[in-house]
Amino acid sequence: MLFKKLADQQVSGKTIVMRVDMNVPIADGVITDDTRIRASLDSIRFCLQQGAAVIVLTHLGRPKAGEPKPQDSVEPVAIHLGELLGLTVPVLENWRECKPQLQAGQVAMLPNVRLNIGEKQNDRDLARAYAALGDIYVNDAFGTAHRAEASTAAVAEFAPIACAGMLLTAELEALGEALQNPQRPLAAIVAGSKVSTKLTILDSLADQVDQLIVGGGIANTFLLAQGLPIGKSLAEADLVEDARRIMAKIKAKGGEVPLPIDVVVAKQFAADAPATIKKVADVAEDDMILDIGPESAQKLAQMMQTAKTIVWNGPVGVFEFPAFAQGTQVLAQAIAASSAFSIAGGGDTLAAISQFGIADQISYISTGGGAFLEFLEGKTLPAVAALMTQA
Repeated sequence: MLFKKLADQQVSGKTIVMRVDMNVPIADGVITDDTRIRASLDSIRFCLQQGAAVIVLTHLGRPKAGEPKPQDSVEPVAIHLGELLGLTVPVLENWRECKPQLQAGQVAMLPNVRLNIGEKQNDRDLARAYAALGDIYVNDAFGTAHRAEASTAAVAEFAPIACAGMLLTAELEALGEALQNPQRPLAAIVAGSKVSTKLTILDSLADQVDQLIVGGGIANTFLLAQGLPIGKSLAEADLVEDARRIMAKIKAKGGEVPLPIDVVVAKQFAADAPATIKKVADVAEDDMILDIGPESAQKLAQMMQTAKTIVWNGPVGVFEFPAFAQGTQVLAQAIAASSAFSIAGGGDTLAAISQFGIADQISYISTGGGAFLEFLEGKTLPAVAALMTQA
């Protein structure tokens, strides 16, 4: 991928229009997790240290355009960003009526961009207004890169210079290393409740990887495709043919989709439900599969030790319940212990990484949910395509 990078630009004395993803959780006006704000600090600080001014654009929540409500205000984000930078970060409410004039070293923020009519429609006039605010447009919002919106896509066309920030650059380089030019064997773990939501990802990965590991409800559908009993476990019976096709595709390349040989079951979906380890063939009609068993977990752990590249999206069991967390924990620790280049993404995956304390042992943790999945699927991300066009 060819695109301009912020690190290569001369920004001294210029105003930078920077799209970030600071869509953070807020409860009673208090930010409960500032990970996304901290993620773009490197780009902002780079600009400030080089003598530039920065106008920050972000969305927050899912407001209705043109109908602002108190909970849609980015004021708490601006205040917290200012605290992290040691600056006052004002919100420029009247930015379209009065073009802001910032001095070097200053940072300001636009109101929630999703309140702007035309933002989600990738409106060119709105994009032109964003671009006119500064000399260089920087996209550092990987989490929104899969959406073609005025502040992520069309704006690049009108900016004098359009480039990727530190975070977006790191994301694209890590994903490129993992998927476009990987060291092999390449193993991918794709888990979740439904095959249907990740079918195209599984299909795409089957063409690229050496080992495709499925977990959760996805694995149940694959077990069903093999004629194995799954009791009343979550599965999608109408997709068994798709599962068989994906397994056949991997097998034709000399790889495999390793399915569980033992599982942890319960009679109901509850944290306090008694857990029983069974061979897959012994799963009863009233059993629910909530985790992989110890034999299966060890088999996957061994595969992680031989892999050279690992892509991880999704836990292999209901790890939120202690009785059904062992499979995901064993897999997570095996990935952490592996010498492979490992990249992980997705909300549940990041929660598992945090729960098992292995964040510093994963080569790269992606901040993007939907964008991460669409990259795995082989799709072109509209915001990245916009930067490539301008490069």
